[in-house]
Amino acid sequence: MSGCLPENVAHFARALRAAGLRVGPGQVVEAVEALGEGALGGREEVYWALHAIFVKRHEDSPLYDQAFRLFWRRRGLIEKLMAQMSPSTPRVDEPPPPPEAGALRVAEAFASPERDEDEPVELTEFSARLTVSARETLQTRDFAQMTAAEISRARRLIAALRLPDDTVRTRRFQPAPAGRRIDPRRSFRRSLRHGGEVIDLAFRERAEVAPPLVALVDISGSMAEYSRIFLHFLHALTERRRRVHSFVFGTRLTNISRMLRARDPDEALALAGKAAPDWEGGTRIASALHAFNRNWSRRVLSGGAVVLLFTDGLERDLGDDLGFEMDRLHRSCRQLIWLNPLLRYDAFAARASGIRAMLPHVDQFRPIHNLAAMADLCAALSADAGRAGDPREWLKRAG
Repeated sequence: MSGCLPENVAHFARALRAAGLRVGPGQVVEAVEALGEGALGGREEVYWALHAIFVKRHEDSPLYDQAFRLFWRRRGLIEKLMAQMSPSTPRVDEPPPPPEAGALRVAEAFASPERDEDEPVELTEFSARLTVSARETLQTRDFAQMTAAEISRARRLIAALRLPDDTVRTRRFQPAPAGRRIDPRRSFRRSLRHGGEVIDLAFRERAEVAPPLVALVDISGSMAEYSRIFLHFLHALTERRRRVHSFVFGTRLTNISRMLRARDPDEALALAGKAAPDWEGGTRIASALHAFNRNWSRRVLSGGAVVLLFTDGLERDLGDDLGFEMDRLHRSCRQLIWLNPLLRYDAFAARASGIRAMLPHVDQFRPIHNLAAMADLCAALSADAGRAGDPREWLKRAG
Protein backbone atom coordinates (compact mmCIF):
# COMPACT_ATOMS: atom_id res chain seq x y z
CA MET A 1 0.00 0.00 0.00
CA SER A 2 1.35 3.39 -0.98
CA GLY A 3 1.12 6.62 0.94
CA CYS A 4 1.70 7.47 4.58
CA LEU A 5 -1.08 5.30 5.99
CA PRO A 6 1.17 2.39 7.09
CA GLU A 7 3.63 4.80 8.74
CA ASN A 8 0.85 6.63 10.60
CA VAL A 9 -0.73 3.41 11.82
CA ALA A 10 2.65 2.06 12.92
CA HIS A 11 3.42 5.29 14.79
CA PHE A 12 0.00 5.15 16.47
CA ALA A 13 0.63 1.52 17.48
CA ARG A 14 4.03 2.43 18.98
CA ALA A 15 2.34 5.17 21.01
CA LEU A 16 -0.26 2.71 22.30
CA ARG A 17 2.49 0.29 23.27
CA ALA A 18 4.33 3.04 25.14
CA ALA A 19 1.09 3.91 26.97
CA GLY A 20 0.81 0.35 28.27
CA LEU A 21 -1.29 -1.54 25.70
CA ARG A 22 -0.18 -4.90 24.32
CA VAL A 23 0.23 -4.18 20.62
CA GLY A 24 2.19 -6.46 18.30
CA PRO A 25 3.22 -6.29 14.63
CA GLY A 26 0.37 -8.59 13.61
CA GLN A 27 -2.19 -6.12 14.89
CA VAL A 28 -0.47 -3.29 12.95
CA VAL A 29 -0.81 -5.31 9.72
CA GLU A 30 -4.48 -5.98 10.47
CA ALA A 31 -5.10 -2.28 11.11
CA VAL A 32 -3.44 -1.23 7.85
CA GLU A 33 -5.47 -3.80 5.91
CA ALA A 34 -8.71 -2.74 7.62
CA LEU A 35 -8.17 0.96 6.81
CA GLY A 36 -6.95 0.19 3.31
CA GLU A 37 -10.18 -1.50 2.25
CA GLY A 38 -11.87 1.89 1.83
CA ALA A 39 -15.19 0.68 3.26
CA LEU A 40 -15.09 2.94 6.33
CA GLY A 41 -17.35 5.94 6.05
CA GLY A 42 -16.62 8.13 9.05
CA ARG A 43 -14.49 8.97 12.05
CA GLU A 44 -16.45 6.75 14.44
CA GLU A 45 -16.08 3.75 12.14
CA VAL A 46 -12.32 4.21 12.04
CA TYR A 47 -12.32 4.58 15.83
CA TRP A 48 -14.16 1.31 16.43
CA ALA A 49 -12.29 -0.58 13.72
CA LEU A 50 -8.96 0.21 15.36
CA HIS A 51 -10.51 -0.37 18.80
CA ALA A 52 -11.48 -3.92 17.79
CA ILE A 53 -7.91 -4.60 16.67
CA PHE A 54 -5.80 -2.91 19.34
CA VAL A 55 -7.92 -3.20 22.51
CA LYS A 56 -8.09 -6.69 24.01
CA ARG A 57 -8.79 -5.81 27.67
CA HIS A 58 -11.50 -3.67 29.25
CA GLU A 59 -8.99 -1.65 31.23
CA ASP A 60 -7.23 -0.53 28.00
CA SER A 61 -10.30 1.25 26.58
CA PRO A 62 -9.76 4.63 28.35
CA LEU A 63 -6.11 4.77 27.28
CA TYR A 64 -7.02 3.92 23.69
CA ASP A 65 -9.76 6.55 23.64
CA GLN A 66 -7.44 9.32 24.79
CA ALA A 67 -4.61 8.19 22.52
CA PHE A 68 -6.89 8.05 19.48
CA ARG A 69 -8.33 11.52 19.99
CA LEU A 70 -4.96 13.07 20.79
CA PHE A 71 -3.09 11.48 17.89
CA TRP A 72 -5.60 11.79 15.08
CA ARG A 73 -6.94 15.22 16.06
CA ARG A 74 -3.50 16.74 16.48
CA ARG A 75 -2.37 15.67 13.06
CA GLY A 76 -5.75 15.98 11.30
CA LEU A 77 -5.11 12.56 9.81
CA ILE A 78 -8.63 11.19 9.98
CA GLU A 79 -10.00 13.92 7.72
CA LYS A 80 -7.12 13.48 5.26
CA LEU A 81 -7.47 9.71 5.33
CA MET A 82 -11.22 9.77 4.72
CA ALA A 83 -10.77 12.34 1.96
CA GLN A 84 -8.42 9.97 0.15
CA MET A 85 -10.67 6.92 0.54
CA SER A 86 -14.02 8.63 -0.11
CA PRO A 87 -14.94 11.34 -2.65
CA SER A 88 -16.98 13.32 -0.13
CA THR A 89 -16.57 13.10 3.60
CA PRO A 90 -17.96 15.67 6.04
CA ARG A 91 -15.49 17.16 8.41
CA VAL A 92 -16.12 16.52 12.08
CA ASP A 93 -14.82 19.03 14.59
CA GLU A 94 -15.02 18.08 18.26
CA PRO A 95 -14.11 20.21 21.25
CA PRO A 96 -11.09 18.95 23.19
CA PRO A 97 -12.11 16.68 26.09
CA PRO A 98 -11.33 17.70 29.67
CA PRO A 99 -8.29 16.08 31.33
CA GLU A 100 -9.12 12.56 32.44
CA ALA A 101 -7.47 9.92 34.58
CA GLY A 102 -4.63 8.31 32.67
CA ALA A 103 -4.11 11.30 30.38
CA LEU A 104 -0.57 11.77 31.70
CA ARG A 105 0.34 8.26 30.57
CA VAL A 106 -0.92 8.86 27.04
CA ALA A 107 0.68 12.31 26.77
CA GLU A 108 3.99 10.84 27.91
CA ALA A 109 3.75 8.15 25.21
CA PHE A 110 3.34 10.78 22.47
CA ALA A 111 5.93 13.13 23.96
CA SER A 112 8.75 10.58 23.96
CA PRO A 113 10.68 11.28 20.75
CA GLU A 114 12.13 8.50 18.64
CA ARG A 115 15.90 8.37 18.65
CA ASP A 116 18.39 6.45 16.54
CA GLU A 117 20.52 3.91 18.37
CA ASP A 118 23.71 5.53 17.06
CA GLU A 119 22.73 9.00 18.24
CA PRO A 120 24.86 10.11 21.22
CA VAL A 121 23.06 10.65 24.50
CA GLU A 122 23.93 13.59 26.71
CA LEU A 123 24.51 12.54 30.31
CA THR A 124 23.37 14.90 33.05
CA GLU A 125 24.29 14.59 36.70
CA PHE A 126 21.80 15.54 39.39
CA SER A 127 22.40 16.09 43.06
CA ALA A 128 20.26 13.94 45.36
CA ARG A 129 20.64 16.23 48.34
CA LEU A 130 17.51 17.84 49.78
CA THR A 131 15.29 15.80 47.41
CA VAL A 132 12.68 13.16 47.96
CA SER A 133 13.41 9.61 46.77
CA ALA A 134 11.38 8.17 43.90
CA ARG A 135 9.97 5.51 46.21
CA GLU A 136 8.69 8.10 48.69
CA THR A 137 7.18 10.16 45.88
CA LEU A 138 5.46 7.09 44.47
CA GLN A 139 3.87 6.35 47.85
CA THR A 140 1.82 9.55 47.71
CA ARG A 141 1.20 9.75 43.96
CA ASP A 142 -2.46 9.44 42.99
CA PHE A 143 -3.18 6.23 41.05
CA ALA A 144 -5.10 8.10 38.34
CA GLN A 145 -2.12 10.41 37.62
CA MET A 146 0.59 7.73 37.43
CA THR A 147 2.53 7.09 34.25
CA ALA A 148 2.83 3.61 32.78
CA ALA A 149 6.27 3.14 34.37
CA GLU A 150 5.00 4.32 37.76
CA ILE A 151 2.06 1.93 37.61
CA SER A 152 4.47 -0.92 36.87
CA ARG A 153 6.56 -0.02 39.93
CA ALA A 154 3.40 0.42 42.01
CA ARG A 155 2.29 -3.11 41.12
CA ARG A 156 5.58 -4.51 42.40
CA LEU A 157 5.23 -2.53 45.63
CA ILE A 158 1.65 -3.73 46.04
CA ALA A 159 2.79 -7.33 45.66
CA ALA A 160 5.26 -6.75 48.50
CA LEU A 161 2.63 -5.47 50.95
CA ARG A 162 2.10 -7.74 53.95
CA LEU A 163 -1.04 -8.12 55.99
CA PRO A 164 -0.67 -8.39 59.77
CA ASP A 165 -1.35 -11.67 61.56
CA ASP A 166 -5.03 -11.05 62.05
CA THR A 167 -6.65 -14.10 63.64
CA VAL A 168 -9.95 -14.86 65.34
CA ARG A 169 -10.86 -17.63 67.74
CA THR A 170 -13.18 -20.35 66.50
CA ARG A 171 -15.34 -22.89 68.29
CA ARG A 172 -13.09 -25.71 67.19
CA PHE A 173 -10.26 -27.04 69.35
CA GLN A 174 -6.70 -27.98 68.47
CA PRO A 175 -4.00 -29.83 70.45
CA ALA A 176 -1.89 -27.69 72.77
CA PRO A 177 1.35 -28.55 74.65
CA ALA A 178 -0.05 -27.10 77.89
CA GLY A 179 -2.97 -25.15 79.21
CA ARG A 180 -5.99 -25.19 81.47
CA ARG A 181 -8.31 -27.24 79.27
CA ILE A 182 -7.78 -31.04 79.29
CA ASP A 183 -8.44 -33.11 76.19
CA PRO A 184 -10.18 -36.28 77.55
CA ARG A 185 -10.03 -38.33 74.37
CA ARG A 186 -6.33 -37.83 73.77
CA SER A 187 -5.61 -38.37 77.48
CA PHE A 188 -7.43 -41.74 77.57
CA ARG A 189 -5.80 -42.77 74.30
CA ARG A 190 -2.37 -42.07 75.73
CA SER A 191 -3.15 -44.07 78.87
CA LEU A 192 -3.81 -47.17 76.78
CA ARG A 193 -0.14 -47.22 75.78
CA HIS A 194 0.73 -48.01 79.38
CA GLY A 195 -2.16 -50.35 80.09
CA GLY A 196 -4.11 -47.69 81.96
CA GLU A 197 -1.62 -47.48 84.82
CA VAL A 198 -0.36 -43.99 83.92
CA ILE A 199 -2.57 -41.22 82.64
CA ASP A 200 -0.61 -38.76 80.51
CA LEU A 201 -2.75 -35.64 80.32
CA ALA A 202 -3.24 -33.98 76.96
CA PHE A 203 -4.45 -30.43 76.55
CA ARG A 204 -6.34 -28.48 73.94
CA GLU A 205 -7.15 -24.86 73.11
CA ARG A 206 -9.35 -22.83 70.86
CA ALA A 207 -8.15 -22.80 67.24
CA GLU A 208 -7.28 -19.42 65.73
CA VAL A 209 -7.58 -18.84 62.01
CA ALA A 210 -7.29 -15.87 59.69
CA PRO A 211 -10.82 -14.52 59.09
CA PRO A 212 -12.24 -14.43 55.57
CA LEU A 213 -11.66 -11.25 53.60
CA VAL A 214 -14.48 -10.20 51.28
CA ALA A 215 -14.06 -7.35 48.78
CA LEU A 216 -16.90 -5.63 46.91
CA VAL A 217 -15.29 -3.49 44.20
CA ASP A 218 -17.06 -0.82 42.17
CA ILE A 219 -15.97 -1.00 38.51
CA SER A 220 -18.15 1.79 37.13
CA GLY A 221 -16.73 4.49 34.89
CA SER A 222 -15.86 6.87 37.73
CA MET A 223 -13.92 4.16 39.59
CA ALA A 224 -12.14 2.36 36.74
CA GLU A 225 -8.65 3.82 37.25
CA TYR A 226 -8.67 2.98 40.96
CA SER A 227 -10.44 -0.38 40.80
CA ARG A 228 -7.80 -1.83 38.45
CA ILE A 229 -5.02 -1.04 40.93
CA PHE A 230 -7.11 -2.32 43.84
CA LEU A 231 -7.66 -5.61 42.01
CA HIS A 232 -3.87 -6.00 41.88
CA PHE A 233 -3.92 -5.58 45.65
CA LEU A 234 -6.61 -8.28 45.97
CA HIS A 235 -4.64 -10.57 43.67
CA ALA A 236 -1.61 -10.26 45.95
CA LEU A 237 -3.78 -11.06 48.98
CA THR A 238 -5.33 -14.07 47.24
CA GLU A 239 -1.87 -15.58 46.73
CA ARG A 240 -1.09 -15.45 50.47
CA ARG A 241 -4.44 -16.13 52.17
CA ARG A 242 -6.82 -19.02 51.68
CA ARG A 243 -10.17 -17.31 52.08
CA VAL A 244 -10.27 -14.15 49.97
CA HIS A 245 -13.54 -13.60 48.11
CA SER A 246 -13.64 -10.86 45.48
CA PHE A 247 -16.74 -9.42 43.82
CA VAL A 248 -17.07 -6.59 41.30
CA PHE A 249 -20.19 -4.62 40.51
CA GLY A 250 -21.39 -1.89 38.22
CA THR A 251 -24.96 -2.55 37.20
CA ARG A 252 -24.73 -6.18 38.36
CA LEU A 253 -22.71 -8.31 40.78
CA THR A 254 -19.99 -10.67 39.51
CA ASN A 255 -17.89 -13.13 41.53
CA ILE A 256 -14.27 -13.01 40.30
CA SER A 257 -12.64 -14.97 43.16
CA ARG A 258 -11.69 -17.85 40.88
CA MET A 259 -10.25 -15.52 38.23
CA LEU A 260 -7.93 -13.80 40.74
CA ARG A 261 -6.38 -17.17 41.67
CA ALA A 262 -4.39 -17.13 38.42
CA ARG A 263 -0.69 -16.78 39.15
CA ASP A 264 -0.03 -14.01 36.62
CA PRO A 265 -1.69 -10.73 37.69
CA ASP A 266 -2.27 -9.52 34.13
CA GLU A 267 -3.93 -12.81 33.23
CA ALA A 268 -6.05 -12.63 36.37
CA LEU A 269 -7.30 -9.12 35.53
CA ALA A 270 -7.95 -10.11 31.92
CA LEU A 271 -10.11 -13.04 33.07
CA ALA A 272 -11.91 -10.74 35.51
CA GLY A 273 -12.58 -8.23 32.73
CA LYS A 274 -14.13 -10.94 30.54
CA ALA A 275 -16.32 -12.17 33.41
CA ALA A 276 -17.71 -8.68 34.15
CA PRO A 277 -19.66 -7.34 31.14
CA ASP A 278 -20.61 -4.12 32.93
CA TRP A 279 -17.04 -2.83 33.30
CA GLU A 280 -16.91 0.99 33.20
CA GLY A 281 -20.69 1.27 32.99
CA GLY A 282 -23.20 2.72 35.41
CA THR A 283 -23.47 2.16 39.17
CA ARG A 284 -26.26 0.43 41.06
CA ILE A 285 -24.92 -0.09 44.56
CA ALA A 286 -28.21 -1.05 46.20
CA SER A 287 -29.05 -3.80 43.72
CA ALA A 288 -25.49 -5.18 43.89
CA LEU A 289 -25.60 -5.28 47.70
CA HIS A 290 -29.03 -6.93 47.55
CA ALA A 291 -27.68 -9.65 45.24
CA PHE A 292 -24.71 -10.22 47.55
CA ASN A 293 -26.81 -10.37 50.72
CA ARG A 294 -29.29 -12.76 49.14
CA ASN A 295 -26.93 -15.12 47.25
CA TRP A 296 -23.48 -14.91 48.83
CA SER A 297 -23.51 -13.58 52.40
CA ARG A 298 -24.18 -16.94 54.07
CA ARG A 299 -21.48 -18.61 51.97
CA VAL A 300 -18.58 -16.21 52.46
CA LEU A 301 -19.28 -14.17 55.61
CA SER A 302 -18.98 -16.97 58.16
CA GLY A 303 -16.05 -17.04 60.59
CA GLY A 304 -15.89 -13.32 61.44
CA ALA A 305 -15.32 -12.00 57.93
CA VAL A 306 -14.02 -8.50 57.18
CA VAL A 307 -15.72 -6.74 54.26
CA LEU A 308 -13.93 -4.14 52.12
CA LEU A 309 -16.45 -1.99 50.24
CA PHE A 310 -14.61 -0.16 47.45
CA THR A 311 -16.83 2.54 45.92
CA ASP A 312 -17.33 6.30 45.73
CA GLY A 313 -20.92 5.99 46.95
CA LEU A 314 -22.39 7.85 43.97
CA GLU A 315 -25.54 5.76 43.54
CA ARG A 316 -27.41 5.89 40.24
CA ASP A 317 -30.85 4.81 41.46
CA LEU A 318 -31.17 6.02 45.04
CA GLY A 319 -33.93 4.60 47.22
CA ASP A 320 -34.66 3.50 50.75
CA ASP A 321 -33.27 0.02 50.04
CA LEU A 322 -29.64 1.26 50.01
CA GLY A 323 -29.58 1.92 53.75
CA PHE A 324 -31.42 -1.35 54.41
CA GLU A 325 -28.92 -3.44 52.41
CA MET A 326 -25.96 -1.67 54.04
CA ASP A 327 -27.39 -2.38 57.49
CA ARG A 328 -27.91 -6.03 56.60
CA LEU A 329 -24.35 -6.33 55.31
CA HIS A 330 -22.98 -4.63 58.43
CA ARG A 331 -24.81 -7.05 60.72
CA SER A 332 -23.48 -10.07 58.81
CA CYS A 333 -19.74 -9.34 59.12
CA ARG A 334 -17.26 -8.62 61.89
CA GLN A 335 -16.11 -5.34 60.38
CA LEU A 336 -17.21 -3.28 57.39
CA ILE A 337 -14.56 -0.94 55.95
CA TRP A 338 -15.58 1.56 53.28
CA LEU A 339 -12.74 2.56 50.93
CA ASN A 340 -13.53 5.73 49.00
CA PRO A 341 -11.11 7.44 46.55
CA LEU A 342 -13.03 10.72 46.94
CA LEU A 343 -11.41 11.16 50.36
CA ARG A 344 -8.25 12.24 48.55
CA TYR A 345 -9.83 15.69 48.26
CA ASP A 346 -9.39 17.92 51.30
CA ALA A 347 -12.72 19.61 50.62
CA PHE A 348 -14.67 16.35 50.53
CA ALA A 349 -18.01 16.51 52.35
CA ALA A 350 -20.65 13.81 52.79
CA ARG A 351 -23.40 15.69 50.97
CA ALA A 352 -24.38 13.10 48.32
CA SER A 353 -27.53 11.19 49.26
CA GLY A 354 -25.91 7.81 48.60
CA ILE A 355 -22.96 8.58 50.86
CA ARG A 356 -25.22 9.82 53.64
CA ALA A 357 -27.30 6.65 53.43
CA MET A 358 -24.24 4.38 53.65
CA LEU A 359 -22.08 6.08 56.28
CA PRO A 360 -24.14 5.14 59.38
CA HIS A 361 -23.56 1.44 58.67
CA VAL A 362 -19.76 1.25 58.30
CA ASP A 363 -17.06 0.78 60.93
CA GLN A 364 -14.26 2.62 59.11
CA PHE A 365 -14.20 5.20 56.32
CA ARG A 366 -10.80 5.34 54.58
CA PRO A 367 -9.17 6.80 51.45
CA ILE A 368 -7.68 4.42 48.89
CA HIS A 369 -6.02 6.55 46.21
CA ASN A 370 -2.30 5.81 46.62
CA LEU A 371 0.19 3.29 48.01
CA ALA A 372 0.39 4.99 51.39
CA ALA A 373 -3.38 4.54 51.82
CA MET A 374 -3.02 0.84 50.96
CA ALA A 375 -0.29 0.43 53.56
CA ASP A 376 -2.54 2.10 56.15
CA LEU A 377 -5.31 -0.31 55.19
CA CYS A 378 -3.04 -3.30 55.79
CA ALA A 379 -2.24 -1.99 59.27
CA ALA A 380 -5.93 -1.32 59.97
CA LEU A 381 -6.86 -4.95 59.22
CA SER A 382 -4.98 -6.10 62.31
CA ALA A 383 -7.16 -7.29 65.17
CA ASP A 384 -5.11 -5.20 67.62
CA ALA A 385 -5.29 -2.02 65.55
CA GLY A 386 -7.51 0.70 66.86
CA ARG A 387 -10.59 1.69 64.91
CA ALA A 388 -10.53 4.84 62.85
CA GLY A 389 -12.67 7.80 63.79
CA ASP A 390 -16.40 7.37 63.80
CA PRO A 391 -17.63 7.60 60.16
CA ARG A 392 -20.74 9.36 61.41
CA GLU A 393 -18.58 12.42 62.11
CA TRP A 394 -18.57 13.04 58.35
CA LEU A 395 -22.33 13.47 58.48
CA LYS A 396 -22.01 16.07 61.23
CA ARG A 397 -19.37 18.01 59.26
CA ALA A 398 -21.60 18.15 56.19
CA GLY A 399 -24.39 19.54 58.32
